[in-house]
Amino acid sequence: MVSVPPSRHLQRAKDLVDSRYAEALTVDDLARAAGLSRAHFSREFRRAFGDSPHAYLLTRRLERAAALLRGTDATVADICMSVGLESVGSFTTSFVRMFGKTPVAYRAGFLPAATYALIPACVLRAYGRPLHRTFREDAADTG
Repeated sequence: MVSVPPSRHLQRAKDLVDSRYAEALTVDDLARAAGLSRAHFSREFRRAFGDSPHAYLLTRRLERAAALLRGTDATVADICMSVGLESVGSFTTSFVRMFGKTPVAYRAGFLPAATYALIPACVLRAYGRPLHRTFREDAADTG
């Protein structure tokens, strides 16, 4: 029987955070993914990666939020919720701790997301229209 190094189990939990950071993950979920008890998992995770599981998850969420602030025009509240955080106040506090600026001030340091759009607005509007219109535009010609 081949033994698997303990770091491999921890990597499963880390990969879970990286891929599903926006979900409501708990330390228990991560410990289960690694096949370890909660206390043992937390201790080993910190030893292997230098951060607690919760701090690592928060870091991933804040990094993704920063990318969304740079690349979209979504509101700060929408970004907060989309990365798995529930309180805009605690999101702002954590964001300031990590980046040294509020989310709004951070975004102000970059060009608006619309300047990066490579698709003309008329095309976006045409493809953004609902498929089932009320004016019978999508009905076959009966002429």
